[in-house]
Amino acid sequence: MRIEKARSVNDDLVAAMARLVPQLSRSNPAPTRAQLEEMVGSPAITLLVAYSDAGDIVGSLTLAMFRIPTALRAWIEDVIVDDAARGQGIGEALTRRALDEARAAGATTPTASTNGSGLSVARRTSTATP
Repeated sequence: MRIEKARSVNDDLVAAMARLVPQLSRSNPAPTRAQLEEMVGSPAITLLVAYSDAGDIVGSLTLAMFRIPTALRAWIEDVIVDDAARGQGIGEALTRRALDEARAAGATTPTASTNGSGLSVARRTSTATP
């Protein structure tokens, strides 16, 4: 498995998000190609993508970072791991990478906005790396 920043939008990413997002939320549609391009092109958004050893997209995570008067804030949002790939540490790997990206950018207190299982991963990993 490898984790990469999405730097461009292609058919594989669009299809993967169409498959993954409904596994997270049935009430929100998957992003369109234009919305993904807006995300990938935004300096405030880092879209991390997890690939299986076979090269298939099996997960994603959105890291949003923005400056407020007192700090650089980082929010971890929408951690999604394909149902077929769960239990392999992909969510934790995505979260660790997001925390590393946030710290490298200067964010001191990244926050996770996710369901209970994702929040426990964020709590476990938030102190794993100084």
